[in-house]
Amino acid sequence: MKYLLLACSLLVLNGCKLTEDVQEPLTQSVDLTAKCEAGEPQSDTHDIPACDQAQEGVAQLIHPLSEPVDVPLPEPVEPVEATYSDVWQYIGSNLEFDIPVNEPRLDAQKRWFLRHPDYMQRVSNRARPFLYFIVEQLEAQNIPLDIALLPIVESAFDPLAYSHGRASGMWQFISSTGKRFGMKQTWWYDGRRDVIASTQGAIDYLKYLHEMFDGNWMHALAAYNSGEGRVQRAIRKNKRAGKSTDFWSLDLPRETRAYVPKLLALVDILQNAEKYNFNWPTINNAPVIEVVEIESQLDLAMAADMASLTLKELKALNPGFNHWATDPDGPHQLVLPIDRAEPFSLALANTPKQDRINWARHKVQSGDSIGEIAQQYRTSISVIKRVNDMDSNTIYIGDYLLVPVATTDAEASMLNHPQMARTVTNAGQQKTTHTIASGDTLSEIAQMHNVSVRDLTRWNNITSRTTLQIGAQLAIYTDMPTVTTDKTRTITYRVRNGDSLSRIASKFNVSINDIVRWNTLNRQKYLQPGQRLRLTIDLTKS
Repeated sequence: MKYLLLACSLLVLNGCKLTEDVQEPLTQSVDLTAKCEAGEPQSDTHDIPACDQAQEGVAQLIHPLSEPVDVPLPEPVEPVEATYSDVWQYIGSNLEFDIPVNEPRLDAQKRWFLRHPDYMQRVSNRARPFLYFIVEQLEAQNIPLDIALLPIVESAFDPLAYSHGRASGMWQFISSTGKRFGMKQTWWYDGRRDVIASTQGAIDYLKYLHEMFDGNWMHALAAYNSGEGRVQRAIRKNKRAGKSTDFWSLDLPRETRAYVPKLLALVDILQNAEKYNFNWPTINNAPVIEVVEIESQLDLAMAADMASLTLKELKALNPGFNHWATDPDGPHQLVLPIDRAEPFSLALANTPKQDRINWARHKVQSGDSIGEIAQQYRTSISVIKRVNDMDSNTIYIGDYLLVPVATTDAEASMLNHPQMARTVTNAGQQKTTHTIASGDTLSEIAQMHNVSVRDLTRWNNITSRTTLQIGAQLAIYTDMPTVTTDKTRTITYRVRNGDSLSRIASKFNVSINDIVRWNTLNRQKYLQPGQRLRLTIDLTKS
């Protein structure tokens, strides 16, 4: 493994997981069952072990309900100068952490993983595109390879994992700590979900903690979960009482007391897979992704075409981007399958920068009018109004407008853009498309989709006399109970003292009406501490 390096330059970003000298844990501990007190896992309804549904801890991570996107990765190749063909096997041969004997909390976690081999299969499927890269970065920065197992504990290797404590990404960072360690978060991009950026952030934070706790990895890992301040206080308390200050003796939150044993249980099982007769899944020990510099903002749909990927496949490798394009201010890079990097770079080099984005996010300035904005971007007032769901021509200073940048046919671009389904959809509607075939008429298309001709012409900004072009697409909107995207997660939130609907709505950037609707609440009744609410979170706004 250590002889195989990706031929790319990585953007060095810092990051962290918890708040500055944490005043409050990342997640709240609650009373557990007797088994949870000992660290005995219960069940996993969302791919997460260890008392996950019995407490609000690492448990409250929401993972995809289906298998991850099947990204077309390169064919397996024989690793050059490598002893191991399987990257998990390579990690297992280079583990460093000591495993305690006869430790009940560790044994409980180990029993759970050994009873659920299918769990590791799902985890490995998510880890497959990124694990080799992560191991490479850990080795390059002298971090024990045991840490390669930490994303299993944190997120089950899900870059879109989201906790009720508002931690996001594979390595589970909250916003404030991400910013503290330089992890960029903008309207366009969230570095916490970017596997490249968040891996570097996790390494930086763990190195910082390792130094803070005088080289004690168990203390550093505990602090990664519950905050350095809390672990420091627990150590000082034991010192004053004349007690041992090793991890197993510290008075820490229940979640943290289970967190480190989870990791050590995985370390032990991987290191002794034959002894436990555990069929650990295999991942080819060779590079599969490459980080490609793009130098400027780029439409993701255009990038996917250049790389011969679907937009869904491209996003699976680049989950940090919130919208239809990369951030205009960077990072100017994309993760691609290694065999797609060169053709993509050649196609990109032949595309002038001014042609790499078909959309603009215009900030309304003093003196702007919707007509002037339409003229500036060579589009029409009606298109701008429809894209931004506007009822009038009134615009306000400081607001943002989504504007299609006209090339040859702005309206066709808008209708076919893969990101527009949600932007122009009214609440409670879902967009589908109809590709026009020979002989199609508006009335037949409307009847086929159970909509009216009037709606069909309105949605597509055409008239009943418009000549339909074979192969063109028409947008159609149908009712649905809830609109979700690939960056939407449902979490369970436990009401705390002092909470109100307004406060919870503000905290998670959702509406009060939605909270009421999702939970069938009576707005005349007060929320009760301990009450559980289901919230649907848009990760791009979190």
